[in-house]
Amino acid sequence: MRALVFLLGALLISACQAAAPPSGKNDPKNQWWSLSFVEPTYMKVWVEDTAVEDINGKLFRRTGGGTAASDEPAGDAAFARGWGEKISSSTRGVVGADLPKRIYVRWQSVVEPQTYRAWVDIPEEARQILHASVNERCPSSSEETANYRAKVYLGLAPGGIVQVWVLDKCMKSIKVAHAQAEIEPLGPHLGKSGGKYYPLSEKSKNYVKKYGIPYGSW
Repeated sequence: MRALVFLLGALLISACQAAAPPSGKNDPKNQWWSLSFVEPTYMKVWVEDTAVEDINGKLFRRTGGGTAASDEPAGDAAFARGWGEKISSSTRGVVGADLPKRIYVRWQSVVEPQTYRAWVDIPEEARQILHASVNERCPSSSEETANYRAKVYLGLAPGGIVQVWVLDKCMKSIKVAHAQAEIEPLGPHLGKSGGKYYPLSEKSKNYVKKYGIPYGSW
């Protein structure tokens, strides 16, 4: 009887192992995770500065900036509300940093216009997802290698809204943090631009003029 129980247990373990996708631990991967920026449709931003404190307490300055990713489709009142289902943007590695503990961002919300700044705490759940994304293969496509790079996205919206996503092992964007930024009292470029903001595109300008800014939808 004891031998039969042992045999059944061994068969169960073997079946579970067969069903599990291959490990991606030895798949090719970039050692640095990336930090990217996205914006709601038509709600243009300009990222002035970012910084990262990693889980070892090290501070990394100037970890990215510039424009954020978004679409500018034909005008429709609903386009700017909320975030798209798929979050994506060009990537830039945070060289030398371990997984993030918190991230600083200062940016211009050009459509308002207003300048904001915030430190955003990154939860442990997010770091677990980031680690798994490059070390485990997606169960539904286990023949493919694991993600090449762990990815973090900052969504920046009017009113000082910061939304954080990470990409999981199946390339799905997962919301992991949300924060309310404060106004930067020195204004754009820390007061060094004479109050001038990054130029607003004509499409964005026309959209805001016609439909306004959908505060509260992010």
